[in-house]
Amino acid sequence: MNNKRTLLKLAAAITVMGAAGLPAHAQAQEVVKIGLILPMTGPFASTGRQIQAAARLYMAQNGSTVAGKKIELIVRDDASVADTTKRMAQELVVNDKVNVLAGFGLTPLALSTAPIATQAKVPMVVMAAATAMITEQSPYIVRTGFTLPQATLGIAQWAPKNGIKKVVTLVSDYGPGIDAQDSFKKVFTAGGGTIAEEIRVPVRNPDFAPFLQRVRDAKPDAVFVFVPSGVGAAFMKQFAERGLDKAGIKLIGTGDVTDDDLLNDMGNAAMGVVTSMNYTAALNTPANKAYVDAFGKANNGLRPNFHSVGGYDGMHVIYAALAATKGDAKGDALLAAMKNLKWDSPRGPVMLDGATREIVQNIYISKVERVNGALYNVPFDKIEAVKDPAKIK
Repeated sequence: MNNKRTLLKLAAAITVMGAAGLPAHAQAQEVVKIGLILPMTGPFASTGRQIQAAARLYMAQNGSTVAGKKIELIVRDDASVADTTKRMAQELVVNDKVNVLAGFGLTPLALSTAPIATQAKVPMVVMAAATAMITEQSPYIVRTGFTLPQATLGIAQWAPKNGIKKVVTLVSDYGPGIDAQDSFKKVFTAGGGTIAEEIRVPVRNPDFAPFLQRVRDAKPDAVFVFVPSGVGAAFMKQFAERGLDKAGIKLIGTGDVTDDDLLNDMGNAAMGVVTSMNYTAALNTPANKAYVDAFGKANNGLRPNFHSVGGYDGMHVIYAALAATKGDAKGDALLAAMKNLKWDSPRGPVMLDGATREIVQNIYISKVERVNGALYNVPFDKIEAVKDPAKIK
C-alpha cells in the first residue's frame, strides 16, 4: 500500500512538472503577445476604434504567425485615463508577460507607461499620441503615428503664401496643443505672418463658444486650430454657430479637426477648410485605395483616419522586426530590428529614424471638398520625407 501511495505521488509530481516545467516554457516561447492599450470608451473612443480595426485588419491580411511564432493581440480599454493606462501596462507586463506594449491614444497615457517600458525592457509602439517629446521619455519607445510639429509644418508654410497674414491660434491645453501652437507660430512668423492672439481651451468637455467669440473679436484672416481626434465635430458646429465663416475668418489647422472618421457629420461648415496631416483617406494611390476598401469591408463601411495608419503600420513594425530577429522576441533584439525599417504604407513611403525612433513620412495639405456626395480631405500638395522638426538639430 505504501509503495502504491509513493508511485501515485511520483506520478502526480511528474504531471505537475510536465504542466509547469519545460513543456509549458517551450509553449510560452511560441507565442508573442502584444498588449494594445486604447481608449475604446469615452470622448476619444474613435481613436481606439480606428487603431483596433487597423491592427486586426493587418493581422487578417498578414496572418497570425511570424517566424514560427503565434501572434496574440490583447486589447485593453483605458477610457483615456492615465492611471488606468499605467495599471493596465503593469498587468500586461507582469501577468500576461507581453513582448510589446502598443496603442496610447493621448500623450498623458503614453507618458504614464514610459517608465514601465524602460524598467521591463519592453518595446512600446506609440500609434497615436503626438507630443514630440514622448520618444525621449524611454529608449524603448518607437512612434508609428506622427508628431504635432510634423503635422503642423505643412499648413504653417502654406498659409502665409496664400494670403493669410494674421492668425489667432486656438488649441487644446495639453502637450500636443502646445506643440501645435508653438510649431505653427515658429514657421508661420518666419514666413512673414503675425499671431494676433494665442488661446488655449480645456481638453475635456470643452465649450468653445467663449473662445470663438474672442477669435471673432480679434478679426484675423484665419484661426489655426488643434483639437484631439474626436472633438473636431463639436468644434466645427460651434464655429458655424458663432458665424466665424460668415465673418470671413478662414479655418486652418492640423488634420485632427477634420478627422476622416467624423468628417461627414460636420456638414457644410467644414467645406473649404485647409489642413495638413500625414494621411487622408482621399490619397489617390493604389496602395491607399486598396487599404480604404479593405478597411471599409472589414468594418461595416468605416472610413480609415490618420490614427488607423498609426495602428496598421505599428503592426507592420512589430511583424517586420520579429521576422528580422527570426523569432527572437527579447526586448532589445526587437527594438534594434525596428530601427531604420523602411516600407511602403497606405500613407506613402515611410521609415523609422534609428536615431530618434520617430517615423519619417510625407505631410499632405488638403482641402475639404465633396466627392460623390461625401466630404473628404482632398490633398492638393505635399512635403516629402518629413522628419520630426522638433528633433532636427
